[in-house]
Amino acid sequence: MIEIERKFLVNSNAFKKDAFKETRIIQGFLNTHKERTVRVRLKGNEGFLTVKGKSSDDGLTRFEWETKISDTDAKNLLNICESGVIDKIRYEVQLKNHIFEIDEFFGDNQGLIIAEVELNSKNETFEKPSWLGKEVTGNIKYYNSQLSKNPYCNWEK
Repeated sequence: MIEIERKFLVNSNAFKKDAFKETRIIQGFLNTHKERTVRVRLKGNEGFLTVKGKSSDDGLTRFEWETKISDTDAKNLLNICESGVIDKIRYEVQLKNHIFEIDEFFGDNQGLIIAEVELNSKNETFEKPSWLGKEVTGNIKYYNSQLSKNPYCNWEK
């Protein structure tokens, strides 16, 4: 139940040609406390409830627990979430032994594209595709819970 992941900005749309899957995701947060977040997600036609703990100091690991819920329950819970719903398409790209999840954001986060890769250990190496940009692992402003509060459209660029 410990997630190890690295997060990167994406510098081109080249990943789209290699994606084996794409899914629309709508998500909101019932709680965005710095010690824990509680997320409600509608991923395609499936609902999920997720609890994430505080990130480690290096931003690489944190507790994550998730359970599937009905799409009806997810829609009802989205109605009582904190303000700032996240709307995105997730693309999945396999590169050797790793699957990159690339999120293209819409709405107030339009223009932001972030890739994540889950690892089995903090020191695990992986091939970096050409479209992978600057690493933002551990930078809290790129967490979805923070993007819901301070969206990309409000950032100085």
